Amino acid sequence: MAALFGPIMVFITGIAVPLGLLLPADAMSYPKMLAFAQNFIGKGFIFVAVFLFIWHAGHRIFHSLHEVGIHQGIGSKLLTYGVAAVVTVIAAVALLGLGF
Repeated sequence: MAALFGPIMVFITGIAVPLGLLLPADAMSYPKMLAFAQNFIGKGFIFVAVFLFIWHAGHRIFHSLHEVGIHQGIGSKLLTYGVAAVVTVIAAVALLGLGF
């Protein structure tokens, strides 16, 4: 899912909105994005985006290690998926720390 939604999110948040193609340029101003991140639905959207991207990256790195000669073992699994788990927990704590 991250591979499908990632390029769309990059285009919308990094190109289209700042250039004013889809929404006004101030649609992603700091106060509006903070309000979005403090909303329950916004927190869920941000968490799902971080979750999908970090687990996708961990999975891809895990399989890329095998291609370069580091064969699948418990250490590479713990490293790649462990980092993904830690980043997911950090994202959840950071989002909850923003308040509602």
